[in-house]
Amino acid sequence: MVTRSDGTRVLIYSHDTFGLGHLRRCRTLAHALVENNPDMSVMILSGSPIIGSFDFRSRVDFVRVPGVIKLRDGQYTSLNLPIHIEETLKLRAEIIQHTARVYDPDIFIVDKEPLGLRGEALDTMRMLKARGTRLVLGLRDVMDEPKALEPEWRRKNVMPALRNLYDQIWVYGLPQFCDPLEGIELPEKVKRKIVYTGYLPRTSDEPPPEHQLPEIVQRPFLLVTPGGGGDGEGLIEWVLRAYESNEMLPYPALLVLGPFMQRERRREFLSRVAKLPRVEAITFDAHMEHIVKNAVGVIAMGGYNTFCEILSLNKRAIIVPRKKPRMEQFIRASRAQELGLTRMLEDDETYDPAVMAAAIRALPRQRLPSEVVIPGLLEGLENVDRLVKPWLRPVKTEETTTEASGQVIEFRA
Repeated sequence: MVTRSDGTRVLIYSHDTFGLGHLRRCRTLAHALVENNPDMSVMILSGSPIIGSFDFRSRVDFVRVPGVIKLRDGQYTSLNLPIHIEETLKLRAEIIQHTARVYDPDIFIVDKEPLGLRGEALDTMRMLKARGTRLVLGLRDVMDEPKALEPEWRRKNVMPALRNLYDQIWVYGLPQFCDPLEGIELPEKVKRKIVYTGYLPRTSDEPPPEHQLPEIVQRPFLLVTPGGGGDGEGLIEWVLRAYESNEMLPYPALLVLGPFMQRERRREFLSRVAKLPRVEAITFDAHMEHIVKNAVGVIAMGGYNTFCEILSLNKRAIIVPRKKPRMEQFIRASRAQELGLTRMLEDDETYDPAVMAAAIRALPRQRLPSEVVIPGLLEGLENVDRLVKPWLRPVKTEETTTEASGQVIEFRA
């Protein structure tokens, strides 16, 4: 391997069509990698429209590609640019490839989509493979139900890339919790590449936000979060009905509505919150770990990142998972309830306030996640660091010596 003075470079790709999940997972990985490896830098490629709202550590930066959004019929359209989706995808692919060519990463980590959005990362992967870059596919603990994922991957023709391009496939979970590729017939060569890392833990060690948080966080409160909020209206509606119908619930509630919630619904929810003395709401906060840490419990939809925060910060939680467009959250929440980590409420779209109120009253009697012993549950970042260690690029050092007062002084560049 040719030495290079700046050390190892990692490029992380996240298609980020909507929501916060992919971006927050990639940011967590990037921060952990540079913290554990002082001669490493990380670049994140993302289509998230709010990536600039997050803080990034030294030696972590990002390149934003034009955003796209998935419509209800499953088709994609440009998020902001008034151009055809095919033009947007071509522009994204060229930015991705140009960034990779110039940045010249030693490791390329692709989040969730094996070929990128509509195959936009495939040419970049082939180019980097020819250069000797290590390619990694990172998968969350649950992808979707097998009957949906298997035909999707067959249609996208991902198997050749899994077999011939990727060096490893990291699953950010545990096999005893879920096998994200269940039901997919994998060649032995691909199976040997799969490594279960454990979940990616979250901490609140970063500096607290400089802005003022709502006063409610100064006393015991419930955090209610639908993640990005783009499909979280049902959760917020259910919780609001519970507080509107029952003033004796044990804790006040802070609603974090999410930056992608429809403007009309957000305005309606804020109006209702203003009439409730024990409920407050904000739209978005980039330092959710601090809010989760201060909460006595969490009511959430059960996306991967929120689930990791609940486990890491040891919070009792009620999960109300979505079932569309994927069953991912429902599968995760169901399994977590079976293991005793969290409780699940199934959304039947009736939003009976009595059901939610009863769950909130029972929350203090739930077990803490730490009371359920699952070996390796939160060792994901440790294991990722262990996995990249053999791939680190040696840093070139120059040594000279000089004599001064009978001593040998060594200089390292």
